[in-house]
Amino acid sequence: MSNQEQAGKCPMSWHGAQMDFSESMSYGDYLGLDQILTAQHPRSPNHNEMLFIVQHQTSELWIKLMLHELHAVRTHIRNNDLPPAFKMLSRVARIMDQLVHAWDVLATMTPSEYTAIRPYLGASSGFQSHQYRELEYLLGNKNAALITVHESKPEVHATLQAALATPSIYDEAIMLMARQGFAIDAERLQQDWTQGVTANESVKAAWLKVYQTPEQHWSLYELAEKLVDMETAFRIWRFRHVTTVERIIGFKTGTGGTAGVAYLRKMLDVVLFPELFALRTAL
Repeated sequence: MSNQEQAGKCPMSWHGAQMDFSESMSYGDYLGLDQILTAQHPRSPNHNEMLFIVQHQTSELWIKLMLHELHAVRTHIRNNDLPPAFKMLSRVARIMDQLVHAWDVLATMTPSEYTAIRPYLGASSGFQSHQYRELEYLLGNKNAALITVHESKPEVHATLQAALATPSIYDEAIMLMARQGFAIDAERLQQDWTQGVTANESVKAAWLKVYQTPEQHWSLYELAEKLVDMETAFRIWRFRHVTTVERIIGFKTGTGGTAGVAYLRKMLDVVLFPELFALRTAL
């Protein structure tokens, strides 16, 4: 073989790296990159639509990971196995931090750039994200009326119905306290799980005792702080969402028919773990 032919021949390795993947799994194969990187289908001729699509697709991937972690967190709490739950809750809080910074990228889209692609979005809206809805249900913010938008997809609808009717992570934490001897009102332990969280004095008293004597209840104390850390990150994520939307579309109605910024601002008032924040004043 001539030197020219040898130069054109693909080497089997490069500094130890495998080069031939005709018969083995590659990086792209493992990650399914053919599917992921061809899942962007801009509908407008505008250059900026790709940013809008990738922003929301990557957010859905991060939410998928959060759901994966939080389902496991709930199981660990239910099984009185808190150390793994602590690691997972920390991870979820950091994922939310990642999503907060993602809004910085979308905020580079100007109002005129968004206006150019908006007609092509139809009635699609982040309000319709079934993963986000499941995330909220898992964290205890339950609103049965919002499932209606998913009736056209039976499998998704069934998943959300199950999430609605199942105790949230916070519900499981409260039941854990009861198992450890804290006096929790029976009606709080047997409530309709499809209802949203409402503050309960017996729960507040139990958490207050944990915070007053953390050395006696260290695992619950750590669990409480992990939950507070996660909700704090969630609130910041919501706030950045509101400010980014206001920056780009002002107070226009959302594409899905919601009141846009006005609706998102109302969501800022939602408290997932009310007793954990209320006890700060009582300490």
